Amino acid sequence: MDAAEKQKVLTRLRRVAGQVEGLARMIEEGRDCLDVLHQVAAARAALGKVAGVVLESHVHTCVADALHGDDAARREQTVDDLLEVLGRYGGFGRGGT
Repeated sequence: MDAAEKQKVLTRLRRVAGQVEGLARMIEEGRDCLDVLHQVAAARAALGKVAGVVLESHVHTCVADALHGDDAARREQTVDDLLEVLGRYGGFGRGGT
């Protein structure tokens, strides 16, 4: 991940941390459940954006390097890892339920 991408991810993560702290305050204050749920959805969406940036970087660097390399075992492991992560995040591949 280059420096600009890293900064973008860190900025987004700080924003998510602020959202989570806000959620804790909302719970402490006894705020309306629907308001809390809306904020949870916003925090999840923000984390999804972080995951997208990190995944894109991973594909352009680690995955691309492995697929162009001569190590067949590394290529296979990289594809397996990518399928697992796609399953966790998008319901695709081997990690989905």
